[in-house]
Amino acid sequence: MKNNYSRLKWVALIILGGILFFLSQSVIAATAKTSMFQEQEISGIVSDQNGIPIPGVTIRVKNTNRGVVTNLDGEYEITAPTNGTLVFSYIGFKKQEVTVDGREEISVQLEEDISALGEVKINAGYYSTTERELTGNISRVSGEEIEMQPLVNPLQALQGRMTGVEIIPNTGLPGAAPTIRIRGTNSLRNDGNQPLYVVDGVPLNSTPITGKSLVGQYGTGSDPLNTIGLSNIESIEILKDADATAIYGSRGANGVILITTKKGYKEEEQLEARIYAGVSTVPNRMEMLNTEEYFQLRNAAFENDGVTPTISNAYDLLVWDQNRYTDWQEYFLGGTAPITDINLQYSGGSEQTSFRFGGSYHDQGTIYPADYSYQKITGNFNLNHSSTDEKLNLNLSVNYGIDQNELVGGNSLLSFPFTIPPNAPGVLNEYGSLNWEDWNAVGQNNPLSGYFNESVTNVNNLISNLSLSYKLGKGFTVKTNTGFTNLSSDEIVKLPSYSYNPSYNINDESDHTDVDRNSWIVEPQLIYDSSLGKGAINIILGGTFQKNMETIKQFSGVGYVSDALIGNLDAAQAVNSDAYINSEYKYNAVFGRIGYNWKKKYYLNLTGRRDGSSRFGPGNQFANFGAVGAAWIFSEEEFIRKALPFLSFGKLRGSYGTTGNDQIGNYGYLDSYEVTRGPSGLYPTQLLNPNYSWETNKKLEFATELGFFKDRINFSASWYRNRSSNQLVGLALPAMTGFTSVQANLPATVENTGWELALNTRNIQEEKFNWETSLNISFPRNELVNFPNLESSTYQNTYQIGKPLNIRWLYRYGGLNPDTGIYTIVDINEDGRYDYNDRVETKALVREYFGGLSNNLSYKNLSLQFLWQFVKQKGTLFKMDAGRIGNQRREALEALDENSQYQIPTQSIQGLIGYSYALNSPLFYTDASFIRLKTLSLNYTLPSNWKDIIGVEQASIFLRGQNLFTITPYEGLDPEMPQSGTSFSALRTITGGIQLNF
Repeated sequence: MKNNYSRLKWVALIILGGILFFLSQSVIAATAKTSMFQEQEISGIVSDQNGIPIPGVTIRVKNTNRGVVTNLDGEYEITAPTNGTLVFSYIGFKKQEVTVDGREEISVQLEEDISALGEVKINAGYYSTTERELTGNISRVSGEEIEMQPLVNPLQALQGRMTGVEIIPNTGLPGAAPTIRIRGTNSLRNDGNQPLYVVDGVPLNSTPITGKSLVGQYGTGSDPLNTIGLSNIESIEILKDADATAIYGSRGANGVILITTKKGYKEEEQLEARIYAGVSTVPNRMEMLNTEEYFQLRNAAFENDGVTPTISNAYDLLVWDQNRYTDWQEYFLGGTAPITDINLQYSGGSEQTSFRFGGSYHDQGTIYPADYSYQKITGNFNLNHSSTDEKLNLNLSVNYGIDQNELVGGNSLLSFPFTIPPNAPGVLNEYGSLNWEDWNAVGQNNPLSGYFNESVTNVNNLISNLSLSYKLGKGFTVKTNTGFTNLSSDEIVKLPSYSYNPSYNINDESDHTDVDRNSWIVEPQLIYDSSLGKGAINIILGGTFQKNMETIKQFSGVGYVSDALIGNLDAAQAVNSDAYINSEYKYNAVFGRIGYNWKKKYYLNLTGRRDGSSRFGPGNQFANFGAVGAAWIFSEEEFIRKALPFLSFGKLRGSYGTTGNDQIGNYGYLDSYEVTRGPSGLYPTQLLNPNYSWETNKKLEFATELGFFKDRINFSASWYRNRSSNQLVGLALPAMTGFTSVQANLPATVENTGWELALNTRNIQEEKFNWETSLNISFPRNELVNFPNLESSTYQNTYQIGKPLNIRWLYRYGGLNPDTGIYTIVDINEDGRYDYNDRVETKALVREYFGGLSNNLSYKNLSLQFLWQFVKQKGTLFKMDAGRIGNQRREALEALDENSQYQIPTQSIQGLIGYSYALNSPLFYTDASFIRLKTLSLNYTLPSNWKDIIGVEQASIFLRGQNLFTITPYEGLDPEMPQSGTSFSALRTITGGIQLNF
């Protein structure tokens, strides 16, 4: 298996190296061709109309691949033919062409393009718009911000950068899927809150790929988005309100994530090469007891219980070495994981055609005491073509990724660092095999049981899109968007018998999981653009035809004649078919949009969609959704300009509409049966209910956007209210029916409200020094506002009106028993027992507010970017069962104090019961707020004389950090995962690298 990875690595390097060599030869050839003409050195300064130098202006020799960029002083140097033409271009300014005519110095002043100034193109799905003209709520993160982070999953790059968007890691395992929530939780079902993912116009099934590996079982599964190369992403847009999402109908109920990949540039050939390497470590340690402190609590427990230590109840005191100390956190989690990332991209083209293709390789080691790794290879290709009359346009986008994740097929490495006594014997012997002798001697299993298990998860993911458009004339354009995706995953987990206790007589085993997903989509559209009165109108009419197919196979082999043959099912004594799922999902829709602006001051956007889903029974398969959005740019009014001259931009906008949700299993409205294991026959596995239908989500939003002092200060504020009703859940059934539930609609209503604030300031704008700051903060609130007859339903112990959905029902803590020193809880109804009738208090581990503060600074050729992420929340922190075998948090020493709030050290049954009750009370809830230096990037662009020496157009070196340090009162391992204190979400990563542009 290791040899396979090594071969894969070398193959990737050879292929990428070959691409680099081939493309560099193309660049050399093109340069040689240009040099056939008489050339000369040209220099100059590029400034604006006020004479202020402009850094970052692109100067290109027309009809060649040669180009440079101005430095922070607006200066440039370039070699060009004496009869050539220089093209000056920069965002916000009009493009300018200047003939050389033998001149050695050419300085130009660029003219501002008022229509483009400050207007970044926003991908709204079926159309594009600008920040100025937006009537809905769309947040955007550029590719530059994403590729600067040493991550596997592109969604993790969004943390702290967007209002209303929560990216919550489920584990620190590489490749594991995070949980994303856009403006809260809408559905009572956990699987009903997934947003829609669209990559280059193609919807992507982003359901995590589960299995029996460590990532599959304890990390919620592998994320299909891992197979997208971060350096190939142009931007990620998040659609949040009704105006932005209603055009996607039922698929947009939980928000829409649009991922756009990069394209080539016409008439500009460029080779980009970037490589970085670094290391990752666990960023924090939880304070645990050392051997001496541990013995203090253990001995106090025997004294308090009045029990004499024996080998059976005190083997850690009587058998194991009293002087041994092992820092098990360091042993299990203290490793250093190496990281290597290589990326090559080549782009070019002509006036009518542009292309971009390339690939990347990413390798990441492990912090665990084993030789595990995560690797992925991605490839991308993009082709754009337009006819000479610019009527026909074609865009082809292909992304392919290979994801290989190798992690142990067990959970020992995650759970035991915090439970093993500090004086426990070694888990491995001197020969590298598991130490069974010392652990079996005291009747315990080795904590590293399963250590020699192996698992490999291979994911191959293809995402392809072809878009064709043709201008018919008189404002009409016909367009067709087609896409095809194919994802295949095969996972094998090898469980050799020598990985387990020999006394258990376990046979060799292998578990296999195969997943195959295919989908296609066709979306014909008719687009009309025209002026109307003093404004402009845009109309889109279209349809969607989509089909998803998925097959899941799970089987296992047991009893291999040789360890070397584990995984080869032909060599297994028995092969079991554990599961087989074959499902099909069909989705059809018609949609439309009417957008109108009058005098570029008043904007109206109407969207509608009629959806059809195969997940509902006859009569309920179709539903209508729509929205209206409007905006008023009041800063364009003459009376506002006179009254508020410092106001450079002002906009009021609002939207209201409905979206739906069909995120349930396929065929839920039908009866289903399985073959019996005995004599031939069938038995029912699912009851039919053809009457349930769509969930609906009604969204309302009001917002304002303001710019001050020529947009040096920009502020936006949004208030939203989303109400999701007609909840699709499993309706509980009496046990006599033989089923626990049946799919149905509940008349419950979930409400998400909140404020989203964003501030951007350009603090300093000088010739050599620039400083920009961005702040965003969100105040979300989730609430169950209506649930008829909740008190008499099976959900009475799960939800409460007026509370968030993820509340925990808790006992009321009664303090320490003054006689025994044991935790107590209150018997509310005084019936002499503790059950759900006594759980009258609730706690919710929700975020009260969250956000991020970023700064971008540049001085000459040096730039610095950093992001602080902050969260206000509550968490839980356990490991306080003082006196029992097993390590505890160092805070447990407080139990030795007579005035302690914690239970006395004990190992009695009464103490165990008291502790278990206290775990379900508010006692162990604590402040888990944090401020984290999420990202830091330092970049230095080499001066022009160095570029000439190494023979490149542009070169830069960089140093990047991720999760560098955290400020928090939380004493657990990671406040971002505050459920128990023993989990971590991400590693501290430091990398350095170089980027070369030829």
